[in-house]
Amino acid sequence: MRLLLVEDDEHVAAALMAVLGKHGFEVRHARSGNEALDALVPDGRPQFRVVLLDLGLPDRDGFDVCDQIRRRCGIPVIMVTARAEVRDRIHGLNIGADDYIVKPYDMGELLARIHAVARRDAAARPVPAQAQAAGDDAQGLLDRAFGLVLDQASRRATVHGEDVALTRKEYELLALLAQSPGVVFRREQIISEVWRSSWDGTARSLEVHVASLRRKIGLPGLIETVRGIGYKLAVPDHLVRD
Repeated sequence: MRLLLVEDDEHVAAALMAVLGKHGFEVRHARSGNEALDALVPDGRPQFRVVLLDLGLPDRDGFDVCDQIRRRCGIPVIMVTARAEVRDRIHGLNIGADDYIVKPYDMGELLARIHAVARRDAAARPVPAQAQAAGDDAQGLLDRAFGLVLDQASRRATVHGEDVALTRKEYELLALLAQSPGVVFRREQIISEVWRSSWDGTARSLEVHVASLRRKIGLPGLIETVRGIGYKLAVPDHLVRD
């Protein structure tokens, strides 16, 4: 996921970009309001999924930047600022911010808010035919390779036509990995998207759920551990080539 970070403090930006990078985000740093607006839609198409916007910028007020973003595109905006007054929060939300978080904040909360506004934005957009086809291809690949079928509407999983009784978190974990068979998902990314939490204190829960999934599904080798990184659904190479 590509983010635009609008922050004039170099030290704050560097620390935040380092953490976001570890969680799988690609971050573009803009040091002023004008730089942010220039980077936003250079070719007429939005370049980022979410904007993290500080309000205390050197060239123009962050509220004005948010208003200009709203006039140009519908990219979700999270105001990340030290301004804690209720009237500031209300004003920010009224002019088009999708969320407002006050410094200092918990990193896990910020990650959860980023994913939340990105999900809401994605849900509000029509699904392109190409993206739908990609999802269908991923499902067909898992069906051919393992007889595994996920029904998103009923949140049911079957293997060779037999129901597999999964908990809500187990299903969400499997569905996340199934979005891109063969692609490695970082542990931090899984924790953020499935548990809506940060890595600290949740690592053991992820390991337990992976072990439970492996046992319930009964497909040896389906969920592969990529040492030091995370997990993926391992699909035979000849099926991927086909």
